Amino acid sequence: MIQIKVNNETVNIEPNCSVSQLITNQKFPSKGIAIAVNQEVVPKINWDNFTLQQNDEILIITATQGG
Repeated sequence: MIQIKVNNETVNIEPNCSVSQLITNQKFPSKGIAIAVNQEVVPKINWDNFTLQQNDEILIITATQGG
């Protein structure tokens, strides 16, 4: 297991976990969110291939509607 931070909370994940796997495992919706890893935005087309590393800091932002 490796440790990462997701929205400032420590999370243990399997080695070689992709961003897509993290989203599924943490039960985040796959639509309407943006993800940054170590303050770098990861485009959605790269989520399947972007492997998370020990001590990565992930920020997941959910879009909200309103006016």
